[in-house]
Amino acid sequence: MTEQSPLRGRRIVEVLATSAGGVGSHIRTIVPAIRAAGASVRVCGAPATEQLFGFTATGADFRPVGISSGLDPFADGRAVLQLRGALEGADLLHAHGLRAGLVAAVARRASGAPARPLVLTLHNALQENSGPKQRLLRALEGRTIRAADMVLAVSGDLADNARRLGARDVRVVPALAPALAPAARSRDEVREELGLDAGRPLVVAVGRLHPQKGYDVLLDAVARWESDGRLRPAPLVAIAGDGPLEEQLAGRIRAERLPVLLLGRRSDVADLLGAADLCVLPSRWEGSPFTGQEALRAGTPLVATRAGGMPELFGDAAAFVPVGDAGALADAVVAVLDDPARADQLAAAGPLQAAGWPDEEAAGRQIAAVYRELLGAPGGAA
Repeated sequence: MTEQSPLRGRRIVEVLATSAGGVGSHIRTIVPAIRAAGASVRVCGAPATEQLFGFTATGADFRPVGISSGLDPFADGRAVLQLRGALEGADLLHAHGLRAGLVAAVARRASGAPARPLVLTLHNALQENSGPKQRLLRALEGRTIRAADMVLAVSGDLADNARRLGARDVRVVPALAPALAPAARSRDEVREELGLDAGRPLVVAVGRLHPQKGYDVLLDAVARWESDGRLRPAPLVAIAGDGPLEEQLAGRIRAERLPVLLLGRRSDVADLLGAADLCVLPSRWEGSPFTGQEALRAGTPLVATRAGGMPELFGDAAAFVPVGDAGALADAVVAVLDDPARADQLAAAGPLQAAGWPDEEAAGRQIAAVYRELLGAPGGAA
């Protein structure tokens, strides 16, 4: 290897569990920089993940490894065998998320090459629940974190937790959303599609319909501002995303006649943000959420919970509320929509905050520098 191409000839294996959002996008973002540094990249994950993100379009090799989102001993055993085969010729293994990290740690040991470096990126925290399953998950979390040669945490709280659990080396490396394509339609065109009358506010939420995202709390907040009449005309709330809670949320929206639209998974997030008066992120937990990043870049005022790394990432460019507090969420939405000066302040602060984040190429180079360091190649401090 030469100093100009410190990773040339190396093979990097990226591993992820089933993903429909940020983790898959993050890997797709970093692959070009790793390849530009001279390494080949193999991505291992569920076939549906490749269909969604198209890793091979970035020049990566893809191998199917079925890592589920929840503990399943039989499925996990199959995933270990699949990944063990995919590790042939690999110089470094990078697992994204605790589920992928657990399978990767076992497969590395089973492959007979335990000296092969293992990087673990933590994208989210385990949630505080009680019972035997949660105690098992906590134990596995610690073992997985300690098995990694380096832990990359997308936020400071995840880094602190990894250190408490005995991680050898921890770095904070936010997962940054790739830039959205410019909006293809005007604000008026999007609002017309959604059936909005002139002057009626539009509140947008983007994310998987999963308990993590706190959409039940958002519906509680909508019911509050509908009943107390503080917002007239009342906003229309549009939620873009799909997931396991779709039927449950749709049933509640119908039963309570809430002014909420479930739009399904959308490819026009830039259009929605451009048409919105406000973006909400009512999540119960987050690391480095793409939706909030996209809202700030677009200059769309953001109301978010104080979950995980969001206060650290968004700074003064968002209005924050406690996790799970529907009353506080309703109050914050009302406060922004009722105060044009406050809305303008948040809209202006968003792009300024986002300007301080690395771009996609810089984020990829940061990951490549980690690989150089662990492989002992020249240029590791770059």
